[in-house]
Amino acid sequence: MPKLWNDSIATHRQAVREAILDATAVLVAERGLTGVTMAEVAHRAGVGRATLYKYFADVESILTAWHQRQVANHLRQLEEIWERTQRIEDVLEAYAFICYEHPASEAVDLHRAEHVGHARGQLVAFVAERLGVVRGDVPPRELAAYCVHALQAAGAVPSKAAVRRLVQVTLDGLRSQAGG
Repeated sequence: MPKLWNDSIATHRQAVREAILDATAVLVAERGLTGVTMAEVAHRAGVGRATLYKYFADVESILTAWHQRQVANHLRQLEEIWERTQRIEDVLEAYAFICYEHPASEAVDLHRAEHVGHARGQLVAFVAERLGVVRGDVPPRELAAYCVHALQAAGAVPSKAAVRRLVQVTLDGLRSQAGG
């Protein structure tokens, strides 16, 4: 089989998969996680149900794949911000706004999944590497975990101003010295 044909099949499969995940995103936005059905995903993606089942076994597997794509996109977004500004403050604020716009309470079951634990570990490592040694009394990885956990609260605050205050409190916690 010529390589061009293999590339065409792979490209087609990727396009179908993305269409399925895009349709899922629309359905989640319209109906919430429990409002997603295989039939509706197939219809919205413009594929037959048999085709959909070739890609995903059930709604849960589609939601997991969609969520993995979301998490990967968010990590890429934070990496781009770091590359552009080289400021941890900008990265943490961006993460807080991601949490604000996509509250964890909307996807509690998905956030318990193993892939999210792995992504959270990547995020903590990413933040720790960029923090460097900020405080002598707490290792960078612990501070990074503190930041990630604290900023997840942005999903529960009432306004963008509250998100900015939360980021400032978190940054102040990074700069405080024990006993002083």
